[in-house]
Amino acid sequence: MAYVFLVPACLLAMLSALRLCRLVAAIDPTISGTPVRGRSPEDGFAEREPDLFDAAYLAGGPERVVDLTLVRMVAKGVLHLAHTGWTSVARPHPQNELEAAVLTAIGPEGQCRTEELRREVAHGAAVLEIADRLTRWGLAVAPGTRDTLAQAVAGVRWSLVATLGLFAAALGAAGARDLTGARIGLAALAAWFTLPLVLSAGTLLMARIEVYPVTPWAAPPGQDLLRGLRAGARRARAGGFRGADQTLTLILRGPSALREPYLRAALRPPQSL
Repeated sequence: MAYVFLVPACLLAMLSALRLCRLVAAIDPTISGTPVRGRSPEDGFAEREPDLFDAAYLAGGPERVVDLTLVRMVAKGVLHLAHTGWTSVARPHPQNELEAAVLTAIGPEGQCRTEELRREVAHGAAVLEIADRLTRWGLAVAPGTRDTLAQAVAGVRWSLVATLGLFAAALGAAGARDLTGARIGLAALAAWFTLPLVLSAGTLLMARIEVYPVTPWAAPPGQDLLRGLRAGARRARAGGFRGADQTLTLILRGPSALREPYLRAALRPPQSL
């Protein structure tokens, strides 16, 4: 009777692990052998090399693209970011689609709340076009895929907890006589339940190593690009190129790593009361 609980435990572990492994293989072309949407990153590079805004998306998603745009517009004197959380227009002359999207979001009044501005531009067409292009190139993970991967990892974690619960139920069903007698031994029961436990725990370990580096925004080829940028940032620091280093620092680490206190204050997330 106690071994009846072993069947659902094994099924939960196998199905959740299989789902997660198939998703990881579908995302990583080096595993699946099939480029995302039938194209390889090299095909996209032939059209246009990834730029700093592409790298910002891979490192931090849509909001990182907006942060980079705002900081560059401040450097060019187009915007003024106040530490009080307001953004105002100083010179309404955009030089690219992202800057035009920022000015449009600010509106004719010439100023707006910075957090509202970041949110609106991050969900706008200009940033969505970057996400779609990087997904076509195989550099970025599609938003739907990120959500599905997160659910798959949660499913494996839930199966691990469920297996522990089923093991406890099996022990309870076995009863004191079965645990001490010849029919069911505690060691044998624990040994059988070790199989789904090891499978679920091993899959979670694989997820920590393989899935989490790709799930936020960048797929494995995108991670390679970011590693190259990190190496470039280290070379820039070694060579004393502080301006280039500052841009790469913002891309790779976000606004909290900026040297200017007023920029850090202006781009900080709102504090909950």
